[in-house]
Amino acid sequence: MSQPPMGEWHVERQIIDLSKKRGKAKNRRRGPQQNGRTKLKREDVPMASGNPAAAPADVALSVRELSVSLPQGMERTYAIENISFDLKRGQILCIIGESGSGKSVTANAIMGLLPKVIRVTSGAIHLNGTNIVGLAPEKLRSLRGRIVSMIFQDPLSALNPLMTVGAQIEEVMAAHDVGTPASRRSRAIDLLIEVGLPDPQLMYHQYPFRLSGGQRQRVMIAMALALEPAILIADEPTTALDVTTQAQILQLIRDIQRRKGMSVMFITHDFGVVAEIADYVVVMEKGHCVEHGTAAQVLKSPGHLYTRRLIAAVPHLTGKDRVPLEVAERVSILKVESLAKTYRSGSALFGKQRIVAAVNGVTFELASGRTLGVVGESGSGKSSLGRLLIKLMESDGGSILFEGRDIAGLSEAEFRPLRPKIQMIFQDPFASLNPRSTVGQILTVGPVAHGMTYGEACERARELLSHVGLDSGAFGRYPHEFSGGQRQRIGIARALMFKPKLLIADEAVSALDVSIQAQILKLLDQIQRETGVSMIFITHDLRVASQICDEIAVMHRGQIVERGPPSQIFLDPKSTYTRELVAAIPGEQPGSMPQHVGYGGHYFGGETL
Repeated sequence: MSQPPMGEWHVERQIIDLSKKRGKAKNRRRGPQQNGRTKLKREDVPMASGNPAAAPADVALSVRELSVSLPQGMERTYAIENISFDLKRGQILCIIGESGSGKSVTANAIMGLLPKVIRVTSGAIHLNGTNIVGLAPEKLRSLRGRIVSMIFQDPLSALNPLMTVGAQIEEVMAAHDVGTPASRRSRAIDLLIEVGLPDPQLMYHQYPFRLSGGQRQRVMIAMALALEPAILIADEPTTALDVTTQAQILQLIRDIQRRKGMSVMFITHDFGVVAEIADYVVVMEKGHCVEHGTAAQVLKSPGHLYTRRLIAAVPHLTGKDRVPLEVAERVSILKVESLAKTYRSGSALFGKQRIVAAVNGVTFELASGRTLGVVGESGSGKSSLGRLLIKLMESDGGSILFEGRDIAGLSEAEFRPLRPKIQMIFQDPFASLNPRSTVGQILTVGPVAHGMTYGEACERARELLSHVGLDSGAFGRYPHEFSGGQRQRIGIARALMFKPKLLIADEAVSALDVSIQAQILKLLDQIQRETGVSMIFITHDLRVASQICDEIAVMHRGQIVERGPPSQIFLDPKSTYTRELVAAIPGEQPGSMPQHVGYGGHYFGGETL
């Protein structure tokens, strides 16, 4: 069976995220003002005429009055409606907005990668003066890679797992009949050098699963640059990367753009990234362009309420310690001593065995009602530590004292009665929820398996759904019917079904929009203050850690290199590695981002607190 292009999968996921509730689509055109949104006036952005007009010489890409319709039954009629903007030559244009705002649909419309279920209904896309809307597929294919290229959000799913890195870069050139096999190989190695990958000769023969997230993203950039395109579209290329890798990728894109004089359309939901890289900004909300201007104008003097809310939702290093939870008696809930886990791969017989100390002598203690943040780069051992604590894998040494009992050496059968007391919130809520089960089944199956009656489990599930901000109708719906933030709320409700003593949140907000992040962080804080549950919060985003953690442990190469309250870690770090992490945080340099104060405090999904 043939599969759709990788871009189609990406857009279809976006469409699923748009369908937050079922019902008939409301066919309506928005007027100049509706629900507090000010629509762009015609004089703000020059509109396209009926026939394709020659764009100004300094414009590489011009989008005019573009509308893309959604299938019937969606929350709204259009994925994007009457949007217009220009991308000038040598400019970095950032398109920013929450999930469902139409950012990725816009990018895929430009690339001609829209799935069959949605289509362009009106408007024009001028690429080098030619309107590409309605262009024949073979002509569009000749433009992709050669004139305009795209870096996709998830490199692991965008790269072919059965092909080596070198073969995939060469395939781009072979598809356009560029060069000979020998010249294509030489060009591929040159590109691997250009994007800063170590040992390019070895990297050429590697498969994607052997690379880190940052390395895979560099391979995607190399593929996009293979034919020297004039325009580069980057769709959330740094969303799931740690701060240092994110800083490296942003610097790489900026350097390549300046060196080659390319035009870059950078899609993001993080204004911290915008502050680092953008020349010009377009803000999108629910398929509409609500504001545009230079980066300095939009960041320092945002005119639209939605823009101000997005900026207010960006987490910042607080520099203040969290107000501790008041408890009758503070006792130790978890004590870890000299915990170790080593990964081995390859063959010791032939001398090619690779040994990685993922967790190396980790020691810490967590009191009841407290949150310990574990931060570090990808590969630092954070997630391995989380899996050891919940016994999803066995440790090689050390002890894990939970409520005074060492659980490190327990068998699965011995640990099973304790499992309800230690629960986990996973990074990807879509992948961790069974797509064939309703939310009610997902929430009740565990408690019923541990002896709770079905009626009691259903009652508690409905209570928790209400507690995490979902309506009662969510009980009978399936995971694909919810947005990313709503699915994470379901994951939190599932973890709370057992009334746990310890919650382990593994990158629980890393893939969410900043405003949705703010909602989930507020919810976790509220739950902890109401239930007294202890938390281990694993994250690569130090800004998020400073918002919710009482204490922070910095991990590097399997070891805790520094530990202390947020005020010490972020304002007076002792370790060189910690200082490097803090320096790499996007938008935290002096003067790069406005603070929240001018916009009425923190924004939590429509509430200004």
